[in-house]
Amino acid sequence: MPASTPAMPVRLRSITLYQRHVTLRLPFRFGAATVTQCPQAFVRLELEVNGRTWEGMAAELMVPKWFDKSPSLTHEQNFEQLREALRTARAAYLEAGMPMTPFALSQTQGEAAIDVAVAKGLPRLAAQFGPALLDKAVADAVLRAAELDWTRGVAAGVLGDPWSAQLQLRAPGHVWLRHTVGLADRILAGDTGASPGDGLPETLEDAIATYGLRYFKIKLSGQLDADLERLQRIAGLLQRTAGEYRATLDGNETFASAEALGAFWRALHAQAPLQDLLAHTLLLEQPLPRHLALAEPIAGLGIDVPVILDESDDQAGVLAQGIALGYRGISSKACKGIYRSLHSAWRVTQEPQRLLLSGEDLTCQAGLAVQQDTLLAASLGVTHIERNGHHYVDGFGTAPAAESDAFAQAHAGFYHAPQGRPRLRVHSGQLQLATLYVPGFATAAAPLWDSLDLIH
Repeated sequence: MPASTPAMPVRLRSITLYQRHVTLRLPFRFGAATVTQCPQAFVRLELEVNGRTWEGMAAELMVPKWFDKSPSLTHEQNFEQLREALRTARAAYLEAGMPMTPFALSQTQGEAAIDVAVAKGLPRLAAQFGPALLDKAVADAVLRAAELDWTRGVAAGVLGDPWSAQLQLRAPGHVWLRHTVGLADRILAGDTGASPGDGLPETLEDAIATYGLRYFKIKLSGQLDADLERLQRIAGLLQRTAGEYRATLDGNETFASAEALGAFWRALHAQAPLQDLLAHTLLLEQPLPRHLALAEPIAGLGIDVPVILDESDDQAGVLAQGIALGYRGISSKACKGIYRSLHSAWRVTQEPQRLLLSGEDLTCQAGLAVQQDTLLAASLGVTHIERNGHHYVDGFGTAPAAESDAFAQAHAGFYHAPQGRPRLRVHSGQLQLATLYVPGFATAAAPLWDSLDLIH
């Protein structure tokens, strides 16, 4: 492979949008929301590179009450916001008047689509969902045209972005899985809660024993008494069973003010049973609501772990604003856009001892979504990444057996098929990435498009 490859101008020929219903095996509660079902969006496009047509694809779950947490909206209204973001992006990308590089396409047509969606009333975080998916699918097609995998292709410059040449992109063989502990999750067998009886882990204790977990992401409710009781139970279990574990805490915008957050943190430190957990905590994620997070400084709160942004990340300048207020990092999440992750990774490299890039999850489902998001984060140096789709959904869920079998065969090692049903393979707490390094963006298999429902 040459040291660099000229960025490839592309012209979009077609974009088709699909969805598939996903039913969760366990309820996933974060913040004020509990999710039991939602659609997964798929993008399939064709573009022209140097006179040849190439196909690209991407997928992402349309999680309610994350992009827009307004209590006045139903889950179905949240889904429709994301469908509208996709439709708006499709129209804008197909209107590109001339061939341009993938990054230029995102910067012109993607930003135009976001502006249109915001004018329709969508929050920016929801509005950028459409361009984020299309940018992933464009990257997939362009990397196929270049016959390069994600890491080699991005490092070679085929996307045309300004950051890749300055990043040390990686191709690790594995990444640690950071297991989500949702607010409705059962900790021990005797706890009340959902019990699907499907042979998969139902409690945190089961998951640790089954998967050999060492990294954990623990959701906070922002309610002090409830959090203290729950954290003490989790801390006791991790001390007994998880060895040299590490944890992150996720506020999901549940704290009303910086003052309330500081008081909460002091209360945690006053609890002797939580000292081991706090000593093993790596970061605190998005504790303040997005409308306050970039309005109140947090540097003086005495929080002794890095505090990072997630839901606030709805435009390119957010990380710089956050750093000025005392934040020390941000999440990589493909639903916010591959170029946002590349930009954030570049900024972190400017102060690697102080800043960090974390890998977080939007309940990425088996197949395109989890493969692309995992490789994106791993290539940027993320060594442990939140993955929860395998826990809240049984394997490939409602996907046809022929589709799940094709992915399992194409990416053996990343998946396995106990009892004949392909699922994400978590071995000793890790995901094996070797089979994701294929021409294109992390996939050598495709959905069965005829099994999906069109988004018109």
